[in-house]
Amino acid sequence: MTKMTSKIRLGLRENWAQFSLLVLVNAFVGAMVGLERSILPEIGEEEFGIAARTAILSFIMVFGITKALANYFAGRLSDRWSRKSVLIAGWIVALPVPFLLMWAPSWGWIIFANVLLGASQGLSWSAAVIMKIDLAGPKQRGLAMGFNEFAGYFAVAAAALATGWIAARYGLRPEPFYLGVAFVAVGLVLSIFVVRDTSAHARLEADEHSQELDQRADLSQGQVFARTSWGHRDLSSVSQAGLINNLNDGMAWGLFPLFFASANMSLSQIGWLAAIYPALWGIGQLVTGGLSDRIGRKRLIVAGMWLQAVGIAITASSSQFWWFATGAALMGIGTAMVYPTLLATIGDVAHPSWRASAVGIYRLWRDSGYAVGAIIAGVVADALGLRWAIWVIAVLTAISGLIVAVRMTETLRRSDPDRQLQAESTP
Repeated sequence: MTKMTSKIRLGLRENWAQFSLLVLVNAFVGAMVGLERSILPEIGEEEFGIAARTAILSFIMVFGITKALANYFAGRLSDRWSRKSVLIAGWIVALPVPFLLMWAPSWGWIIFANVLLGASQGLSWSAAVIMKIDLAGPKQRGLAMGFNEFAGYFAVAAAALATGWIAARYGLRPEPFYLGVAFVAVGLVLSIFVVRDTSAHARLEADEHSQELDQRADLSQGQVFARTSWGHRDLSSVSQAGLINNLNDGMAWGLFPLFFASANMSLSQIGWLAAIYPALWGIGQLVTGGLSDRIGRKRLIVAGMWLQAVGIAITASSSQFWWFATGAALMGIGTAMVYPTLLATIGDVAHPSWRASAVGIYRLWRDSGYAVGAIIAGVVADALGLRWAIWVIAVLTAISGLIVAVRMTETLRRSDPDRQLQAESTP
């Protein structure tokens, strides 16, 4: 054991090769979601004749539910088995997805494709997150999450832009989904033959930094779930912020293309608008992840949630391309401030022995936001119209930022035991 651990080091510089590889793998994971981003609602309307917004958004509901559940089990399985096996399982589940999207004869088959896509994303993206946290160690967690989320969401943007362009040139199906076959093949091959497991890095961190950790190591799965969901003020604040963040992302994914189309935007323009938001979200995390390691987590989360709310409100009150682009840009920047910082906060607080489970539970709540957002947005859109649905999401996002501002403590480099006791005992 000593000989093995002597070869293991924590830190981005010490693990740059494997870290870079995992960044690349996560880019392919994100690109799989980007395949649908700009054109699937249009397919629902044009090819399958679905008029109800709630019905069209059903693919996001099932995606969110299955991804959320897969996140939870990915965390548990990563703690119990290995990170690499969960990553590979995610890619195997994704294998049929591009073919189903190409040739689905009914909307029910599209729904089934999104069940598989959600399960795949939950397994593979969770494993990639956990492995990067393991490699980075305690000092560069925010930067590591910034690189991880940059790769995933910049790839979402690139794939959304590419599929929008291909659809405008060749049609909605099957050509835009040819890209997905390549994404799955490359991601699976890299995960099987090149990626190495990182469980030993988590054990090393637990051994080397046990005196610095202010969390118990001997928690049951039920205790970890309760603590992450509602019992611990920092972990639970992060969980609700993650849920609301993906609630508005689900709305942007499902309603924005329809809202833009109702404002007479072309498929090419919708593709650009669908790409701006995740592109700035992805690129911005290269800055915000490392920034959270220097200035702290809380202020970035609060400001980011409020900036997203402003961007959504601008979109709801607009009908011109450049105002839509401005709203998408503010949403992307705000999400970049929030996304890696929430994950880094989990890493700050959770003990390495149950950190993967805590990440999975956080991602369970976060990705439940896709389903909740799709339901709320769809019901309100059917009852009152698309614009009102977008306004409702803007208000919920602003309230979430307020909850973090009032309830969460700063988690970076905690050394005050009184503050930790307050976080444990204050609802």
